[in-house]
Amino acid sequence: MEMDLGKIRVAILDLYEGVENQGMRCIREILNLYADQHQLDLEWDEFEVRIKEQVPDISYDIYISSGGPGSPLDSLGSAWEEVYFNWLQTVVAYNENANNQRKKQVFFICHSYQLACRHFGVGVVTNRKSTAFGVFPVHMLPGAHSEPVFNHLRDPFYAVDSRDYQVIQPNHAKIRQLGGKILAIEKERPHVPFERAMMAFRFNEYMVGTQFHPEADAIGMSMYLQRADKKETVINNHGFEKWKSMIEQLNDPDKIVYTYSQVLPNFLNHSIKQLAPVEVV
Repeated sequence: MEMDLGKIRVAILDLYEGVENQGMRCIREILNLYADQHQLDLEWDEFEVRIKEQVPDISYDIYISSGGPGSPLDSLGSAWEEVYFNWLQTVVAYNENANNQRKKQVFFICHSYQLACRHFGVGVVTNRKSTAFGVFPVHMLPGAHSEPVFNHLRDPFYAVDSRDYQVIQPNHAKIRQLGGKILAIEKERPHVPFERAMMAFRFNEYMVGTQFHPEADAIGMSMYLQRADKKETVINNHGFEKWKSMIEQLNDPDKIVYTYSQVLPNFLNHSIKQLAPVEVV
């Protein structure tokens, strides 16, 4: 980066509810690597949303909201969800204020993405008929090739997917009202009579999210899935062929390795570029 932007502050909203996960580790590693590569003064704080009802204030530059376990529907009306949505509306209000030139950028991952879709009313969040677990192709929609977060991605690209829920039936009137855009959908399955889920969505100029896990790193995930207990769990739930396929695809440089190197780094590139001071002539 050529311009000295001073300290860049990132808030990570942890929605894992204390459950063991790879997501938080991956997000931290991406931030560490990005700061080193670009020689940035970047620091972050973490907020435990679902147990401690912690959310960041508006002083951060960038917000990344994690995936998490459980149902994105069962939390309706819960205390932590109310706190979370109040935080979200605070960010929206800040960004809509023309006096605030240094806007706040937000990225939603998986569970957070489903919550944001429900909150903004851009689609219907519902159970999948079966669990989506593995490495899957993600297909861009027209116009998504100009999306900064998808810069340099191939179409389709591949992503780690792990979910029992989905966002379908887009509300196009609401999407137009927000200035939003559906960026990607899951692979077409002509033999299955189900609507394809929205896999990535831009809510507005400053907020974007993905149903998949762009933070998943191939080496760490591969090691994780080869642990005896995790291997046994995956095989018991999804079968040996699914476990074997995941290991092979995680090690394919054109799949998860590539997506990991692009999506969140692209988001950081775009977000930090927006932090540059505007010259007043």
